[in-house]
Amino acid sequence: MTFIEPNKNCNLCPRLRNFLLEKRIEFPNYHNSPVPSFGDKSPELLIIGLAPGLHGANKTGRPFTGDWAGDLLFSALEKYGFTKGTYKGTSDDGLELNGVRITNAVRCVPPQNKPISTEANACREFLKKELKSLTSVKAILCLGKISHDNTVRALDLKLSSYKFGHHVINRLDGNKKLFSSYHCSRYNTNTKRLTEKMFFSVFESIRSHINNKG
Repeated sequence: MTFIEPNKNCNLCPRLRNFLLEKRIEFPNYHNSPVPSFGDKSPELLIIGLAPGLHGANKTGRPFTGDWAGDLLFSALEKYGFTKGTYKGTSDDGLELNGVRITNAVRCVPPQNKPISTEANACREFLKKELKSLTSVKAILCLGKISHDNTVRALDLKLSSYKFGHHVINRLDGNKKLFSSYHCSRYNTNTKRLTEKMFFSVFESIRSHINNKG
C-alpha cells in the first residue's frame, strides 16, 4: 500500500515552512521536516494527533516520540496490546506497532504548538487520502478538538453531527467508530483535565470494539 506524504520541503503553509527553516538552523540535528505517519500499514486503529511537538516528533521524525504525550500514548498502546518491543522515546528504539497507525492532522511543527486554520486546511488532503486508503480501520481515535474537527471534515461529515468530547464515541459507516479524547499533553495531565485512568478507559473501549465486544 502506498501512502502519500508531504515532501521534505513542502511549502503549502508559508508560516510553517519558515518556522522549520529557522529550526533547521537552531537545531541542526532535528528532523525539522513534515513528520510521516508511523505504524501498521493495515491497521484496525488509526490515531490522529494535532501536530508534531517541537522537541518530540519534530526532533525524532516519528509521531508522538520523544515527549510526554508520547510517553502516555505508547504506555496505553502497550497496555492494550498494540505494540511490539519497548518504547524508548527515539525513532531507532525498534518499536513496532501492531494493528495501529499514528499520524497528525498537521504534519509540520507549528509555532507555540498551535496551527492556524489555513494550515489545517492545507494539510487535510494528506489526511483524507490516508483515511481513504486504510480500508482495514475499525476505529479512529482523535486526540484533541483540532484533530477531531479536522478528521470529521476529512471524512466529509458535519461537525454539528459529530461533536468533540472526551470519550465521546460516534458511529461511522459500517462497523467503524470514531473515538475522541482530550489530548495526552503534559498540560492536560498536569492540570488533571486528563488522567491516566481517563485516557486508558478510551483504549479499553477501543479494544472492546475491535474485538467485537462493543
